[in-house]
Amino acid sequence: MDCQAPKVCRVCRSPQVVFFMTVGDRHYWRCNHCQATFLAAEQLPGPEFERERYELHENDPNDDGYRQFLHRLADPLLSRLAPQQQGLDYGCGAASALKPMFEAAGHSLALYDPFFFGDRTPLQHRYDFITCSEVVEHFHQPASEFDQLRDLLNPGGWLAIMTCFQTEDRAFANWHYRRHPTHVTFYRQYSFEVIAQQWGYHCEIPRRNVVLLRKA
Repeated sequence: MDCQAPKVCRVCRSPQVVFFMTVGDRHYWRCNHCQATFLAAEQLPGPEFERERYELHENDPNDDGYRQFLHRLADPLLSRLAPQQQGLDYGCGAASALKPMFEAAGHSLALYDPFFFGDRTPLQHRYDFITCSEVVEHFHQPASEFDQLRDLLNPGGWLAIMTCFQTEDRAFANWHYRRHPTHVTFYRQYSFEVIAQQWGYHCEIPRRNVVLLRKA
């Protein structure tokens, strides 16, 4: 293996990082503190490749099946929001299906995506809630992203995350989520409990693969 060992975990910045597994030509590291798993830094995909893959996504806001999938994240968050809150869909992709869903409930939702909504003006404001649907597994530098997301939230604001939780290590090599070439960081449910403690959130897991973090 010719990949250099990371000095700290890219998720929680702990030095407790160990080699985890090689699958094909891809090398993965594991943090013994937060239990996150991440691809070797030397093998992270470049931006041109990422954009090509994201342009293949068929996340049509008018697709009833896709909207139903997003309700897994939207419903528990909506039930906790006060009326007329201001939110941000962080990593919304080429089109945000969450935007009309939250606007129909009386909230506003700004959009940011580094590839498709690259205007950083929305990152100069603070929000009552932020949604990250199928986003955090793409983070190359999760700790820096979580720093920014915390700073974008008002006190008492919600960070709502949906991603597939990693389960048994023996299933990792053949896991469909791992095989996606732009998925580079994988979290257990416990990983988000560590993130909550480290970044000052109250953590709720209202359903599998959904995390609600409330800023203190």
